[in-house]
Amino acid sequence: MGNTRKGRQNINILLVILIGFCILAIIEIVYGQAQIRVEKERLALEEQNSQTVQELKEEWQRLQDEAGVTSGREEQLPAASVENPEETSVKVMENTQDTQNTQSTQKKPNTEDQKSGEGEEEKAPEKEKDDKEYSMQVVIMGDSIMDGDRTESGAADIISEQLNAKVYNMSIGGTTAALLPNEHYDYNNWTSCGLLGIINAIQGNISPDVFEGYAAKEILETCDFSKTDYFIIEYGVNDFLTGKIPNSRYLENGETLAVKASHTYTGALEDAVNALKNYFPNAQILLVAPHYCQIFSGKTFIGDGYSLDYGYGPLVNFARGTGYIADQYKEEGVIFFNAFENSGIDAGTADKYLADGVHMTPLGARVYAEKIAEIIHKDYAPQE
Repeated sequence: MGNTRKGRQNINILLVILIGFCILAIIEIVYGQAQIRVEKERLALEEQNSQTVQELKEEWQRLQDEAGVTSGREEQLPAASVENPEETSVKVMENTQDTQNTQSTQKKPNTEDQKSGEGEEEKAPEKEKDDKEYSMQVVIMGDSIMDGDRTESGAADIISEQLNAKVYNMSIGGTTAALLPNEHYDYNNWTSCGLLGIINAIQGNISPDVFEGYAAKEILETCDFSKTDYFIIEYGVNDFLTGKIPNSRYLENGETLAVKASHTYTGALEDAVNALKNYFPNAQILLVAPHYCQIFSGKTFIGDGYSLDYGYGPLVNFARGTGYIADQYKEEGVIFFNAFENSGIDAGTADKYLADGVHMTPLGARVYAEKIAEIIHKDYAPQE
């Protein structure tokens, strides 16, 4: 009997052990299947991430290849638009060309051949005479930041309002301060409508016909520039976006680029400052740095003014280059507005102040223009 009980006890122990092994085996199988499933999911996610990274690399390479406001077409002025998702980020400055052409910059249709029933020519309405008394005269040279909105909500009109100034806005959307690589410093064959073109037209070195169809042509023919109190120079974003215009000839490593100063951003600014000071020694010059921007390709964020580099440094370097030129001439009446860092437009306010990452909303334009007006007012009337 004793042996029988011991035998049963041994069987029970063996059963317990077997059951335990079975449970452990089941647990191991379930755990193993879970491990396999997790590993499959990890591999799938890794493959998906790899594909995404590759797509981003290909997109970045495509942007690098296409970088430039001209999109490889050397004859077209630098420009930009983000309204078409197929367009790349380097076109962000041209979306105001159509606006500009419809807001007092296009010539009115010719009515000379239209005659009345009596055979008399219909005369175009005479331009309304401006009899308002202004405190100062301001001439603005810039790109679409100043040209895109020529209504009362645009930066130029706000500056006029804030300063009680007669403002001549010679800005042209899509233009640069520097000459593009295909443009030459040849008065007889001049093509650039940018800063150096305007400066040479004011000096009489080139024909105003270069600016046919733009407000700048009429201003060149009617404005007495000798009465100007302040010249505002606002460029930089297009110079940066072309990927073809260096910030400066002089590199941080001590080397010098084999390009003419007029084909660099700061070189063009310096040429403009020297010319204006020689011709109008009593006028003050305000250099406005490019403001903070965010660049998109369609709806995809590419980078901002601190991170994106098309070959000659990020946009913030161009802004600091503006300050460097202003500092060299501060004893000669040149003042500086660091719009990149002091305009109130930054990563935190971009959604509110920037319509497309570059061009300003009406609220952004007001904040920006009021800062400019404040700087000029303090310089004009420091005692107030």
